Amino acid sequence: MKLAKASLPGASLAVLVIQLVIVSSLAAKYLYQRWQCPRVWTKTAMYDPSLVMRGRYLSVQLTVDGCQSTLPSAKQAQFPRNLNGVPNGRDFSVAAAQVAFGAKLAVKDNRLVAIRIPDTEDGARGESVFATGGAACNQMRLSEPVNFYIAENARPWPAKPGQELWVEVTVPPQGPPRPIQLAMKENGMWKPLGTQ
Repeated sequence: MKLAKASLPGASLAVLVIQLVIVSSLAAKYLYQRWQCPRVWTKTAMYDPSLVMRGRYLSVQLTVDGCQSTLPSAKQAQFPRNLNGVPNGRDFSVAAAQVAFGAKLAVKDNRLVAIRIPDTEDGARGESVFATGGAACNQMRLSEPVNFYIAENARPWPAKPGQELWVEVTVPPQGPPRPIQLAMKENGMWKPLGTQ
């Protein structure tokens, strides 16, 4: 019996060390990606999440530029046309009621860009992108929201008319973007929000 009591603190200490190693390795991975992966500001829409775990966070949907993507069907895109009816330009709007596709995210020309993963490849490896009818190709959104945890005394909402909420994110090689900081944009002026 004494032997069992003596080994209990040793086993507890071993479990604690293993847990600290796991948490530290995740923190080191995220810190490394924050330094090495591309960062970009993107416009976002904020909404009140309905999750069981409630806390001080914002749930935001990120805006992505899908103009370099080919939609799953050509009928889903509507291109502007010249006087002769010939499509001009690469930008398009969504002609279908809604469009959704798997995409790989990248940063190009200081924009968060979604490149559709062809149906022949594994679309589950990418992020799900959607747009509703009439939306411009540079106003698509990620289907899955990103949670941004904030301090207890932070009050970044509601936005006033003419204000836009933007978030700076890190874009890792795989997985969703990771938020870094928020800013409010109004009349071309940026105001970082002290939410931490």
